[in-house]
Amino acid sequence: MKKNRKWPAIYLALIFIILYTPIFYLIFYSFNSGGTMYQFEGFTLDWYRELFADARLLIIVLNTIIIALLSAAISTIIGVAGGLAIAYARKRRVKNTLLSLNNVLIVSPDVIIGASFLILFTMIGLKLGFVSVLLAHIAFSVPIVVLMVLPKIEEMSTSMIYAAMDLGASRFDVLTKVILPYITPGIFAGFFMALTYSLDDFAVTFFVTGNGFTTLSVEIYSLARRGVSLNINALSALLFLFTIILVIGYYFITKRNDKPNGMGVRQ
Repeated sequence: MKKNRKWPAIYLALIFIILYTPIFYLIFYSFNSGGTMYQFEGFTLDWYRELFADARLLIIVLNTIIIALLSAAISTIIGVAGGLAIAYARKRRVKNTLLSLNNVLIVSPDVIIGASFLILFTMIGLKLGFVSVLLAHIAFSVPIVVLMVLPKIEEMSTSMIYAAMDLGASRFDVLTKVILPYITPGIFAGFFMALTYSLDDFAVTFFVTGNGFTTLSVEIYSLARRGVSLNINALSALLFLFTIILVIGYYFITKRNDKPNGMGVRQ
């Protein structure tokens, strides 16, 4: 039995090694003075200096962060409203229909979503650029937020809502002082998931971005097609570090929200 218990741990360790080895290999060679990924000749920070000296690339980084933060914030607001609408739908058929439509957007291929948005924006005459990318990122992030928020809403007991209303709370007070504080962990989870998806997205962005505006994923793809450059390694290393910081931040936020207060109720 003890041998059988070791196999899941070995399998999980193997998966992590397969996933993380290329990332650390890429980061390691971002410090290579040789300029290639075939032989490490010496330690240098020149590729990082060259990266920060590239004004165009820094603007693209800023564009990516702005798009990610805006789309995550807006999609979180819409996703919370959508989650509440689905959870408290009076008719079960309506609830199942809305949930199915939400899930279809998640499982749909990114290529199909990107091509659909390209056709839509072309038909309505919207110029491809910042606005088109932002709208597309909001659209594919909302279903993710809904899935993060919905379980927390359904987990909450309706007796809390009835008790608040019996004490004279208005519907707005119930929403802002009972429901939203309770589902805060789900809201943060949805926000960070939407932020991560927006930072990582390539397929949808590739279709809806226009001349003069691009994001990091599309830019890295363009740079890689021209040839392997250690600038890409340096940029990827910084993105990986930024992702780790996001994960750590999310961990501490959720741990803080899970701490019980003096009355034994989770905040």
